[in-house]
Amino acid sequence: MPEVDKIIPYEELLDRVRRIFAGHGMPAADSDRVAECLIQADLRGIASHGINRIPIYTKRFRLKLVNPRPRLKLNAPTPVVAHVDGDNGMGFIVGTRAMEVAIAAASTYGVGLALASHSNHFGIAANYLLQALHTGMASMVLTNASPAMPIWGGRTPFLGTSPLGIAVPGGNLPPLVLDMATAVAARGRIRRAAERGESIPEGWALDEHGRPTTDAAAAYRGTLLPLAGPKGSGLSLLMEALAGVMSGAAFGGEVKNQYVDFTTPQNVGHFFLVFRPDLFVTPDEYRERMDELVARAKAGPLAQGFDEILMPGERESRMAESRRKTGVPISAQDSDMLVNQESLASKLSGR
Repeated sequence: MPEVDKIIPYEELLDRVRRIFAGHGMPAADSDRVAECLIQADLRGIASHGINRIPIYTKRFRLKLVNPRPRLKLNAPTPVVAHVDGDNGMGFIVGTRAMEVAIAAASTYGVGLALASHSNHFGIAANYLLQALHTGMASMVLTNASPAMPIWGGRTPFLGTSPLGIAVPGGNLPPLVLDMATAVAARGRIRRAAERGESIPEGWALDEHGRPTTDAAAAYRGTLLPLAGPKGSGLSLLMEALAGVMSGAAFGGEVKNQYVDFTTPQNVGHFFLVFRPDLFVTPDEYRERMDELVARAKAGPLAQGFDEILMPGERESRMAESRRKTGVPISAQDSDMLVNQESLASKLSGR
């Protein structure tokens, strides 16, 4: 891991990032949300999806490939189902709105489903899982993505490394938050390693000639490998159906790579399912049963090399809580990037 050169207080970093996006023409509320989502990734130790992505997002604004002020269009064919046309807005904004709609339906009817199209990369799925958890709801979040790994049995990129996100509220103990790529590793981790000249573990990817590689740059030019072979491939293919086909977004290899294709918008599709966790038991029973589930899981004997059994999302939650208090670690490269992006945003806004 590269040496961390600077610790920036959370609120200071939040303000700096929000001003960068405001300088590119985003409304204040939207720039606030984008900054919150990006820094949430850094708080949780997922730097590949954090502030280091600012340059590509702002570049696509300047190339007019992403709309900084989208007019989101909502269509609700039934009380519990809705579709959000993102008007080519940032995925963070489209995803947040779609999740709000799904939460509202679930609050009234017990379950809500919202799909979105004409969106863009939406960062970590945990952003939207946490959004639902803050209202006491359980949720499932899916998205499709640009081709990065082959379908099982193939050798050319066809499927995205689409994240599978599922979260359920806890009782007195923390919630369970699963946010995982359907590839062995998220593509953002490969890209970040390539930018830094770092190697990657064996078994993560193939180069452009279909050969196993530990060279991150060669892996980024090639293909990632699906998690657990046909299982990861199958999950990603189903996400193409649920988030891509059903939403009206691009699908089947048509989602554009935001780092490579600067000709047309991405047209990413998202899927948000929200439901009350206490539909079949009382709220008190639910909380008690969840605490019992976690207690049983943690009480098992430890495998060699482990000193604790952690629940999904527990490590990330602890890290986020600590970093909110002590500051967010930023590499020298990202620190320089922030200064450059702040200068650019200031010029664009006329200050």
